[in-house]
Amino acid sequence: MQVLAIFIPLLAAIFIPLLFRRARTIHTGWFVLIVPLLLVSYYATFISRVMDGEEALASFNWIPSLNISFISYLDGLSLLFSLLITGIGTLVVLYSIFYLDKTKEQLHNFYIYLLMFMTAMLGVVQSDHMITLYLFWELTSISSFLLIGYWFQRDKSRFGALKSMMITVAGGLFMLGGFVLLAQMGGTYSIRELIAQAPYFWDNEYFVLALVLILLGAFTKSAQFPFYIWLPDAMEAPTPVSAYLHSATMVKAGIYLVARFTPIFAVSEVWIWLVTGIGLLTLFWGSFFAVKQSDLKGILAFSTVSQLGLIMALLGASAIAFHVEDAANTVFKYAAFAAIFHLINHATFKGSLFMIAGIVDHETGTRDIRKLGGLMSIMPLSFSVALISSLSMAGLPPFNGFLSKEMFLTAMLTLKDFELFEFSTWGILLLIVAVIASIFTFVYSFYFVFKTFTGKLQASELPQKPHEAPIGMLIAPMILAALVVVIFFIPNVVGWLFIKPAVFAIQPFLYQDPFLSSTPASVDITVKLWHGWTAPELWLTVCIIVIGLILFKTFEKWQKLYRLQPAMLSLNALYDFIMDGILNRGMTNLSKRMMHGSMRHYFMYMFAAICFIVVGTLFYKDAFKISFDGAAPIELYQLILIIVLVLGTLTTVVARSRITAIVGLGAVGYTVALFFVMFNAPDLALTQLVIETISVALFLLVFYHLPRLGKVQEYTPFRFRRLVVSIGIGAMVTLLALSAHSQKLVESINQYYKDTVYSLAGGGNIVNVILVDYRGFDTLFEITVLGLAGMGIYAMIKLRLSRKEKSNENE
Repeated sequence: MQVLAIFIPLLAAIFIPLLFRRARTIHTGWFVLIVPLLLVSYYATFISRVMDGEEALASFNWIPSLNISFISYLDGLSLLFSLLITGIGTLVVLYSIFYLDKTKEQLHNFYIYLLMFMTAMLGVVQSDHMITLYLFWELTSISSFLLIGYWFQRDKSRFGALKSMMITVAGGLFMLGGFVLLAQMGGTYSIRELIAQAPYFWDNEYFVLALVLILLGAFTKSAQFPFYIWLPDAMEAPTPVSAYLHSATMVKAGIYLVARFTPIFAVSEVWIWLVTGIGLLTLFWGSFFAVKQSDLKGILAFSTVSQLGLIMALLGASAIAFHVEDAANTVFKYAAFAAIFHLINHATFKGSLFMIAGIVDHETGTRDIRKLGGLMSIMPLSFSVALISSLSMAGLPPFNGFLSKEMFLTAMLTLKDFELFEFSTWGILLLIVAVIASIFTFVYSFYFVFKTFTGKLQASELPQKPHEAPIGMLIAPMILAALVVVIFFIPNVVGWLFIKPAVFAIQPFLYQDPFLSSTPASVDITVKLWHGWTAPELWLTVCIIVIGLILFKTFEKWQKLYRLQPAMLSLNALYDFIMDGILNRGMTNLSKRMMHGSMRHYFMYMFAAICFIVVGTLFYKDAFKISFDGAAPIELYQLILIIVLVLGTLTTVVARSRITAIVGLGAVGYTVALFFVMFNAPDLALTQLVIETISVALFLLVFYHLPRLGKVQEYTPFRFRRLVVSIGIGAMVTLLALSAHSQKLVESINQYYKDTVYSLAGGGNIVNVILVDYRGFDTLFEITVLGLAGMGIYAMIKLRLSRKEKSNENE
């Protein structure tokens, strides 16, 4: 059941088109809502087991020969993410029922993509095998591409979908390379086993390379600098998609990856500096540019970038706990707790804010904050939810974001005084960056809520008369806003149920006791609502609030600074240059030059490249050998056949009559068939005879329709370079044959075929068995190609016949 639970959303998606067609009077979302609701209830049953230190493991063999299985591994970390995916997913589906019009939208497509995405995310966070994790990882990219491009009629939707997929898929490929290196070092693809034996390959020469490759995958998926540029463009998706992808799912996949692999890579200084440094840079960059945006979802997109950077920086700081003696008393274990705590908090306030942005757009017709204002009296419930969530994002009490933000400041203050890895030198700079970023976080949080709901109502600027959203659309964001307040007052209950088990999974080595059984209860961390008047975090918060208020009040005066940045000097401009300038226009121009319709040129390019690579490799590797030991003598009749073969080939090449060329080509084929007869290969000889007979007959059948040979020669004369390539290909094949015959680097496989053709494959004809069983995939693909070719020919014949019928009707 545990493995099946991952695929339940995907299985349910199969029935969505049927429900969409048959149940026209009922919104399809009501049927879909059952799936995440059942799943979150199911995963909630594992909470008590995980709190006791148990791990739920279930597997299904997928490719036993390669030792690849679908393994569902539920510990504190994966269970937390599974609950977020299904819990937030339930609220998103509920919200979408009232947001998406059942009469205007293709709801079956939307919910199929959404359920596919849910399966992909559950697979990512529960996979223990790195190959299956990678497959689910790329499935998230594909399904998010479909969700972001749901309104495919819009150019921006298609552009944003392609941009997100290009960047995240590229990062996934790098990540796969890191997985392969890690598996080679540890001898297994199991993440659990790699964590258990991590100390044995920490000094491997490929350890840092694997680390960097895996981080590239995490950074691209979680929109870290400089890969964040896909996330703002993904705002073209419907708001339920934005709320789901950016609060609890896709962008959190990279966070999960870093947390999951922290026990393996935390020992490395490179890991700590990259994760912490890139996280803080992303935090600052996202918060600074969030204030520049005028679109509500654009503000939230950059705020998501900054919040993800904050969580990433905390995970980087938490890795230092592996290097500190008496780690039970170090604040860097506190950083891991803060990272998971803020992960939960971010899911609550960011999910509700995205839904409020969608409500404002839905009820006013615009998301442009320059046209909004004065909505507080018209939309009081929406304003209340937005205010609670925005103040939480700003890090103010009594909301949950305040608590995790204080823990973040505590971690940065401790980092400043840390001696290892030169943090004592650069730590003060990291603290300054964190404080400045927190100030801008305060500013964009206030900017979002107060510029939208307070001030003067600009009714003439709004496409439609504003009004409060229906209660059904408000239920989901109100639940999330309620959690924002409730978590503030019971943080340790949340910590006991969800955060400590996750921290225990991130830092397992720190809680292992050879004499006692370790459980999440060993994580002796509590959240305090008040640190006292002498706490430096308090005064940093006061500083953030004061400066943030000043910047917010003087916003109109200093916002002009954003105009100083030239549009061409941006990461988006770089992406556009690569995609449009190099890959689009550049490759188009190259294709126009190379793809000019001449088959002779195409073959010449391909054969020349093959010849260069193969012959060059032979001599570069000193692999060419000539030895005639064991070669059979050449008989007179064989020599005669060789002469006939050469003469037939020359006749085909130099003939000025197509009939002569066809006869010469047939002579070559039949001569090859005679060689097969001499070498005791009657089946090959029969095949060759059939093919040659059919080929000659086909040439003669289409002879009338072929262009005159003289005209072809007139416009495409035989040139010296073609002669060189032809001779080169002949020489390459000869050299390969001689080298293969002259050196036996490995034992021939023919004896294996002889020994197993009957016992394993159950066949008597060794050639047939090789083709069907030992080379089954090869034969299958050949049949597939022939089938596709047949379908193409049939389609062209039908098309030509239909055109003839139309022309006859017109006549």
